[in-house]
Amino acid sequence: MLTYDALRQAVPAPNGQIAWGSLLPMLPDVAALSVVPQDPVFHAEGNVLIHTQMVCEALVTLKPYQEADADRRFVLFYAALLHDIAKWSCTITDEHGRIRSPGHSKRGAVDTRILLWRAGVPFTLRERICRIILQHQTPFFAIKGSRSGDSAEFIVRKLSWEVNLLELAAVAEADILGRVCDDNADVLVNIELFRELAMEEGCFESPRAFPDPHTRLTYFRTSGGIAPDYPFHQEPGSLVTVLAGLPASGKNTWVDKYGGGLPVISFDDAREELGLKHGTSAGAAVHLAVDRAKELLRKKASFIWNATNISHLMRTKCLDLLLAYGAEVTIVYLESPEHTIKQRNNKRDTTLTNAAIDKMLHRWEVPLESEAHDVRYQA
Repeated sequence: MLTYDALRQAVPAPNGQIAWGSLLPMLPDVAALSVVPQDPVFHAEGNVLIHTQMVCEALVTLKPYQEADADRRFVLFYAALLHDIAKWSCTITDEHGRIRSPGHSKRGAVDTRILLWRAGVPFTLRERICRIILQHQTPFFAIKGSRSGDSAEFIVRKLSWEVNLLELAAVAEADILGRVCDDNADVLVNIELFRELAMEEGCFESPRAFPDPHTRLTYFRTSGGIAPDYPFHQEPGSLVTVLAGLPASGKNTWVDKYGGGLPVISFDDAREELGLKHGTSAGAAVHLAVDRAKELLRKKASFIWNATNISHLMRTKCLDLLLAYGAEVTIVYLESPEHTIKQRNNKRDTTLTNAAIDKMLHRWEVPLESEAHDVRYQA
C-alpha cells in the first residue's frame, strides 16, 4: 500500500540521485508509461516514461529545487513525476497519424488527487501538486495570451490565485529540459518571460493583490473586463454558503454545527421529498431545489447550498445562478479519508452506494480560490 511516508522518503536531495529502482515499483501507474508513445516531433526522446525520468532528473538540478525546503521539494518532485500520468488514458493517434494526448493535464490532476488522497498525503501538499499538474503547460504559451483572447496579464493574475507560480514555472522548465524538440529554446524563453511578468505583477509567490474580493471575482469572471486596481461596486444580495465535498464528507454535520438555522437548499432533500432514488429523475429534484434557491435570492435572504459540487462544471452552474442574483458566495470544501467516507455511507439511510462514490472520484475537482468571494477548506 502506497503511503505518504514512503513517498516522502523517496524525494531526492538537490542534485541527488533518484532511486528509480524502488520508486517505479511503488508507483506502477508511472512505470506503465513505458509503453505509451509520444509524437517524435515534440518528444524525440521516446516514450512517456523516458520523458518523465528526464524531467525529474532535470528538476533536481534547478535552482528552485535546490533552494526549496522539504515540503516544496516534495511538491516539485511529485508534480514532475506525475505530470503526464494520464497520458496512458488520453493518448490517441489522430487522422493525420500524429500522436496526441488531449486533456491529459486535467485528467492527470484528478488521477493524482485520487492516488495521493489514498496514500494519505496532507491536503495542502497534495493540492499544490495537483494544481501544478493541471496547469503544467500554461507557462509554455501564456506570455502570448490564450486562444480565447485572454491577455498574458490576465492569465498570470488569475493563475496566481490557483497555483504557486514559482513552483509552476520550475516544473514547466524541467518539462522542457526533459524532452528532445527543436523548439525547446523558444519555449524556455516563454517560461522566463512568464516568470518576469509574474514578478512585475507582484504575484510570483503569492496571489495578485486586488482591492476587495468582489473586484477580484468580477475581474476573473469577466476575463479582465474591469479595472483590477479599483473597487468594483457590489450591490447588496444574499449571503450564500456553498458546501462542496464527496458524499459523507461531513456536509450535513457542518450544517448542524455552523448553519445557524439558515435555510438549506439540498438536492438530496428535494430528491427525498419527491420520493426519488439517486440517479433517477435527477432533473425533477434539481428543478425543485433551484426554484427554492431563486425565491431566496429574490428576497436577498441568506442560505446554505448543500450539495456535492465536486466538479468544476457543477459548481459553475451553481455559482452562475447565485452571482446572477448578486449573491456574495463563500465555498466551504470538506474532505475526509476514503475509509471514513465509506464507513459513514454504509451507515446512512441512502440509496447511494460506495461503488457509485468510486465512480464520482473521476470528476473530483477541489474548488479553487478564484471561484468565489471566499473559499475555505476543512480537510
